[in-house]
Amino acid sequence: MRCITQLIWLFFTVFVIDAHNILLPPNGKQCFFEKLKQNDELAVSFQVGNRDAKATEQLSCDFWIHDPNNKILVTKKDVSHGDESIIASTNGKFGYCFSNEGQSISTKDVSFNIHGVIYIDVNDPNADNLDAAVKKLAQLTREVKNQQGYIVVRERTHRNTAESTNSRVKWWSVFQLLVVGINSLFQVYYLKRFFEVKSVV
Repeated sequence: MRCITQLIWLFFTVFVIDAHNILLPPNGKQCFFEKLKQNDELAVSFQVGNRDAKATEQLSCDFWIHDPNNKILVTKKDVSHGDESIIASTNGKFGYCFSNEGQSISTKDVSFNIHGVIYIDVNDPNADNLDAAVKKLAQLTREVKNQQGYIVVRERTHRNTAESTNSRVKWWSVFQLLVVGINSLFQVYYLKRFFEVKSVV
């Protein structure tokens, strides 16, 4: 029974992680929606990476948040990461989109997390302030976890760049060594011929 419980928990954990990681199609976009009540906060943090492990460039995408009337509330163009938030001015379905339009890169990977803060009126006698404190603590914990995930993505990109640079420096050094060696041999041969005494019979 314990083994089955662990397997179910593992499946749920993998599913949740997968739900916050998308592959942007070339020249396409993906949008997601959240139902909010007035004064609820919606915060989206994201990091754009590359599914190609050998890639060294930092990829980017367009991002925006819109209200139930499709009015753009936040927009970011050509960004590699971000942490944006809005306060709902009305009840309804708010959307946020990641766009790869105008680009044909097929390995663009977006990791993102949603942080929601439910508005609680402190003057409301039915409000549970302890519940609000627990939700705030949970939000801060998620933010720390997400930032650690983004640091891992950035470290991988920077490591790939450093390894690529080191490889180029190595081959450039080998090329320079060959040029110096060939030049030295040529000079020795040329000077040897210059000092040779030719006898005329």
